[in-house]
Amino acid sequence: MAEKRQGLDTPMSAKRKSLVPKIDRERFGRASEAFARALGTGGFLIGLTVFCIVWLVWNTVMPAGVAFDPRATNFTLLTLLLSLQASYAAPLILLAQNRQDDRDRVKTEQDRQRAERNLADTEYLAREVVALRLAMEEVATKEFVRDELREMLEELLEEMKKQNSSEDKAK
Repeated sequence: MAEKRQGLDTPMSAKRKSLVPKIDRERFGRASEAFARALGTGGFLIGLTVFCIVWLVWNTVMPAGVAFDPRATNFTLLTLLLSLQASYAAPLILLAQNRQDDRDRVKTEQDRQRAERNLADTEYLAREVVALRLAMEEVATKEFVRDELREMLEELLEEMKKQNSSEDKAK
């Protein structure tokens, strides 16, 4: 059986394994934030300073056979280590800053939506208060009802007097 040859324009049927491992972006982002937070502490700065002082003293004072980064080479290994630390620190700090910017953007959007809802609620309540005030103006007050009842009572009494006087005349 002859194998079917595939040209460069035909996709491969078998899946290729990626050389780059899959990275959980959220976990990596949290780790970079923790790293950036640690770099911004006084403890880190003091620790790095102590580390450098110990490194320099060790490689300056100790005999040439024990020194691993001699002064004669201007502490090349220390320079490389500090450069490596800085080359990783800068992008991780930027990543942490971008994540914080994203959180701030989401929080700002939520605050804006909350403010819109509060404004709509306030406008609704203001309309309701105005409607209640208008309704209260149309409601008969206690004094108004008393005055109306007095007038009706006086009218009834006058009518009764008229009826009594007309009945007395008819008799």
